[in-house]
Amino acid sequence: MESAEIRRRWLSFFEERGHIVVPSASLIADDPTLLLVPAGMVPFKPYFLGEVAPPAPRATSVQKCVRTPDIEEVGKTTRHGTFFQMCGNFSFGDYFKEGAIKLAWELLTSSQADGGYGLDPDRLWITVYELDDEAERIWRDVIGVPTERIQRLGMADNYWSMGVPGPCGPCSEINYDRGPEFGVEGGPAVNDERYVEIWNLVFMQYERGAGESKDDFPILGELPSKNIDTGLGLERLAMILQGVRNMYETDTLRVVIDKATELTGVRYGANEDTDVALRVVADHMRTSVMLIGDGVTPGNEGRGYVLRRIMRRAIRNMRILGSDGPVVGELVDVVLKTMGQQYPELLTDRKRVETVALAEEAAFLKTLKAGTNILDTAVTETKASGGKVLPGDKAFLLHDTWGFPIDLTLEMAAEQGLTVDQEGFRTLMEEQRERAKADARAKKTGHADVSAYREVADAAGATEFTGYTHTDGEATLVGLLVNGVSSPAAHEGDEVEVVLDRTPFYAEGGGQRADTGRIKLDSGAVVKVRDVQQPVPGVSVHKGVVQVGEVTVGSGAYCHIDVGRRRAIARAHSATHLTHQALRDALGPTAAQAGSENSPGRFRFDFGSPTAVPGTVLNDVEQKINEVLGRELDVHAEVMSMDEAKKQGAIAEFGEKYGDRVRVVTIGDFSKELCGGTHVHNTAQLGLVKLLGESSIGSGVRRVEALVGTDAYNFLAREHTVVAQLTELIKGRPEELPEKISGMLSKLKDAEKEIERFRAEKVLQAAGGLAEGARDIRGVALASGRVPDGTSADDLRKLVLDVRHRIPGDRPAVVALFTVVKDRPLTVIATNEAARERGLKAGDLVRTAAKTLGGGGGGKPDVAQGGGQDPAAIDEALAAVERLVAESA
Repeated sequence: MESAEIRRRWLSFFEERGHIVVPSASLIADDPTLLLVPAGMVPFKPYFLGEVAPPAPRATSVQKCVRTPDIEEVGKTTRHGTFFQMCGNFSFGDYFKEGAIKLAWELLTSSQADGGYGLDPDRLWITVYELDDEAERIWRDVIGVPTERIQRLGMADNYWSMGVPGPCGPCSEINYDRGPEFGVEGGPAVNDERYVEIWNLVFMQYERGAGESKDDFPILGELPSKNIDTGLGLERLAMILQGVRNMYETDTLRVVIDKATELTGVRYGANEDTDVALRVVADHMRTSVMLIGDGVTPGNEGRGYVLRRIMRRAIRNMRILGSDGPVVGELVDVVLKTMGQQYPELLTDRKRVETVALAEEAAFLKTLKAGTNILDTAVTETKASGGKVLPGDKAFLLHDTWGFPIDLTLEMAAEQGLTVDQEGFRTLMEEQRERAKADARAKKTGHADVSAYREVADAAGATEFTGYTHTDGEATLVGLLVNGVSSPAAHEGDEVEVVLDRTPFYAEGGGQRADTGRIKLDSGAVVKVRDVQQPVPGVSVHKGVVQVGEVTVGSGAYCHIDVGRRRAIARAHSATHLTHQALRDALGPTAAQAGSENSPGRFRFDFGSPTAVPGTVLNDVEQKINEVLGRELDVHAEVMSMDEAKKQGAIAEFGEKYGDRVRVVTIGDFSKELCGGTHVHNTAQLGLVKLLGESSIGSGVRRVEALVGTDAYNFLAREHTVVAQLTELIKGRPEELPEKISGMLSKLKDAEKEIERFRAEKVLQAAGGLAEGARDIRGVALASGRVPDGTSADDLRKLVLDVRHRIPGDRPAVVALFTVVKDRPLTVIATNEAARERGLKAGDLVRTAAKTLGGGGGGKPDVAQGGGQDPAAIDEALAAVERLVAESA
């Protein structure tokens, strides 16, 4: 029975028995405590916790799940996978133990002709919680399972909770006996490899308190409403129904293994090590496709890092298996075909999924090439010094400079028989984070101790923001800091941070830059405000300088913001909302906001996109925005509950923290977003929006920069002047500019190619002389020396290979040439087959030479490349190569 049919039968069975069918939620968990959905019940948590009333008393789903804690076990066991599908049926105060048990038994044991799965009842074993007499009685007396096939287990195995105070209850698990070929008898309590758990029934009937571990917490009492939460592993059931030994050989994964064997030439089943690698590829590629399909893009943090890690593990395992080129495209195609039967949206979104996956593969292959050379050098140095542990600073360099995930460094070092100083690596990573945080804090708070702001907040309360409706107003000075320290007063010339009880000044946040202006005190003192921040939530800190008089805590004040600046920022912020909606309309919902900055007259907007946005699309987006300006749409804001905002379709920025009450900014019928910033009253006030272009700022994230209002007009005026000047130079019309300039550039490129050809020919003319001048070093022909500085790495490599070709093949030969490019020494070394038979490998020779030059390098046994820092050491490096050649004889 195929996986798609298992899924269909599950939903059909429970729908026929009064359950509403709930579609699988996205793998991106709607839960701040989770990166990804790890279990089938996660979407139903609000119902179990009593936060939201369930839509019906009975529900069923097949939920997509991803778990990565056991990622190192993937491929090594029969049932560890990162992506899996959890079939679940749920009861919210409706049926309980007997109802859940009867339904489970009926579906599992009914014949396939009657819509069941047709499992042999005699091969099913049951476990119950050791104190749950009721569950055992039902299995024994109602269902008829023999007592000898019912086993009692403790809390660690047969008791469920969310890991925190809340609902909990005993479990009953249904296990399938796969037969004596999988291990000894004795039931699941003895052998969980032979007796595989396929279905877990959770009887949620108690409330638990805080505890130290999974099986150490107090039971506080019974829940007012008893619930049922069950989970059947679709892949595990498929393994049984399809008669295969492990989940990787089921229909949705075996096809990926088959494609991987086709691409690598490795036969599945011939060797356990290669079998494990093939299973890793199959599991990880399927998981990658499912994550990308739900909108995850590779990155260095959070769920983006989960995706990047598993994709790169899959790609590297393909390299280990023998692939030497791009493979992701064909593997993704297979996954889309098989999983698309269950999730048609994958096929609809095929192009985006493929684009994201291929871009990550291309990026990683570059990283792998560069980082592997560095790692090889570090491994060689560690072994040469007699060490067994790769230093943490080397692992940090690989991660920080070359983008090498620490997991990959651990794996590759282990293959060389080394461990990694993970503690040292973590220390350096933490130091880097702290430096970044300290720098950010210094920029925003002037090095003040946050506790000083907290004291002001505790004493005076939160700052009331009046800036939505007023640009000036009265206030009282309730806190004052001078040089980061609380002070009762400040004098003319002092740098100060002022806290008011109420303010029209907007504190930087939500991508909007802060207001500037002046605060005039009752005493006549004046503070010029140049920035406003909220170092602790709710407290606006006005940073500036005392221009006149003495400032004292408790003084009355009158605030004036720079109105022109505020209006320019408001225009930019409203334009950002319009750009966001226009991009979503053009590219789809994956073009979600990933950051923004709204400054006077200009803004930048970051959004998710796996590829560059075509110029034609960007032009359409710009046109649409300016058409909206012409419609003169009103802009208004309204405070409402988060639930109401969701119902109205308001867009929320992912990762942003919102309270129970949110502010929703609506622009006519075009845009609706959660936003705390300031805006124009009507789109006509924007005047003009000019998109300057877009660029990449990271994997899967693009940035649009734009001008608004008079800034946009001034830009277009300057552009017009430049076009007029160019038109005069070419003596043509403006529309002829692209063609004529393109022709000029083409001629220039052709001339540069001709110059390059002459230069390369001149370099290669030296090949004959170098080959003839090869010295005999104890039977090995060594052609070595320094060629003219400025010779490119590519030309140096061509020259080395040409010289090697000119030396007779039956004579051991080593060619080692050096040059200097931009004050840095560079070397390429090649050996022929006869030399390699004598143990002379180019990679070893290059590492020795590069180390002498103060750098590193590596490559293949026949040709390798390296470099360093010290051009003066080239003669010493040549001598080192000669010594190694002599020692090999």
